Amino acid sequence: MLLSVIGLVGLFQVFITKEMLVSFFSGDPLLDTVIGTFSGAIAVGQPVVSYILGGELLEGGVSMYAVTAFILAWVTLGIVQLPAEVEVLGPKFTIYRNILALFSTLIVSILTVQTLKALL
Repeated sequence: MLLSVIGLVGLFQVFITKEMLVSFFSGDPLLDTVIGTFSGAIAVGQPVVSYILGGELLEGGVSMYAVTAFILAWVTLGIVQLPAEVEVLGPKFTIYRNILALFSTLIVSILTVQTLKALL
């Protein structure tokens, strides 16, 4: 199971390029936050890589809302890891954790960008 998860994560990192991610976003803060959240959940990976990718996305013109949501979802959500998580932690816990992480990602992303705008 663990090897399958590692293999799927590797495939997502190779086949989902920065250009593909940039083309998904529209410029609307709410829509970009939702798209960033789901993109990050699908393209799960290591936190260090998400910061590098986030910087590249910002340079590519993607909104701060989308990048913040993408990084949070990249680290906290993981569709690829669901089978292993269900196996180890059980289905009930996995479902609750992912639902809470999804809503938290959306809320924290919006609040983070608004806080940055207020401070700058």
